[in-house]
Amino acid sequence: MQPRATGLALGFVLDRWLGDPRRLHPVAGFGTLAAALERSTWADDRAHGVVHCATLVGAAALLGVAAERTARRPAARTLATAAATWVVLGGRSLEREAVAVARYLDAGDLAAAREQVTHLVGRDPSRLGPDDVARATVESVAENTSDAVVAPLLAGAVAGVPGLLAYRAANTLDAMVGHRSERYRRFGWASARLDDLLNLVPARTSALLAAACAPLVGGRPSDAVRAWRRDAALHPSPNAGPVEAAFAGALGRTLGGSNVYGGVAEDRGTLGDGPSPGVVDVRRATRLAAAVGAGATLVAVGVASLTSAR
Repeated sequence: MQPRATGLALGFVLDRWLGDPRRLHPVAGFGTLAAALERSTWADDRAHGVVHCATLVGAAALLGVAAERTARRPAARTLATAAATWVVLGGRSLEREAVAVARYLDAGDLAAAREQVTHLVGRDPSRLGPDDVARATVESVAENTSDAVVAPLLAGAVAGVPGLLAYRAANTLDAMVGHRSERYRRFGWASARLDDLLNLVPARTSALLAAACAPLVGGRPSDAVRAWRRDAALHPSPNAGPVEAAFAGALGRTLGGSNVYGGVAEDRGTLGDGPSPGVVDVRRATRLAAAVGAGATLVAVGVASLTSAR
């Protein structure tokens, strides 16, 4: 195996074993830097947003280039790739947050479950019932498995450490400025569109893997594919739609519906068939997500081996 492929596989194992670094997380440090730079670059137009996005994503990519050039030996290149992969992946931490929600729901502590789910979603939890909290959690697990596991693995497979760091920078900027608030409607346009572009292939790879892994959670691949093809376009996001629809079909549950963000109701479409998810489905979703992550690692290792060989 090539150093890039080996490093990606090792980084995935580290994420599953350790989760995110508890302190001094580099992604959190990047967010602090981005917020500081925004105070100088912000203006209510797209041009300043392009500069903001290009500066930060470009800097992350250059840092990755420097890391690979410094790590000249195969063993050092493997370790650099593994460390970068571990830092940018978020699968294990996503699972921990979701399982914490499930534990509160099991205990009948709805208030704590509502508070916990805010770690995963941006919707207003104050009026969510137990099934609504479970649905929000399953949807977040689906979407973030693509964003925080599959996409960075594929970026690393194609572009190594620079790809890993640049993707995580772009995805973090989308979370910070890519939403359609009055402040970021124009300034965040570039970050949002870049994140959409980078996730086009990973989102559909995630949906395909969710369908393939459906039997592991008692589902059928055909149901996942049918929900994906029929319902994905109902979701306002071009990338969250395929993943959430495929997860809905694989789990045999209905996702989507109306959510409240900042006091404004937003229709996310109805995805899949069957009853609304309950607490047991949160754990099923995390098992499916873990399987999708493992499958994505195999795909990334294969792509990285071919890319490195060429």
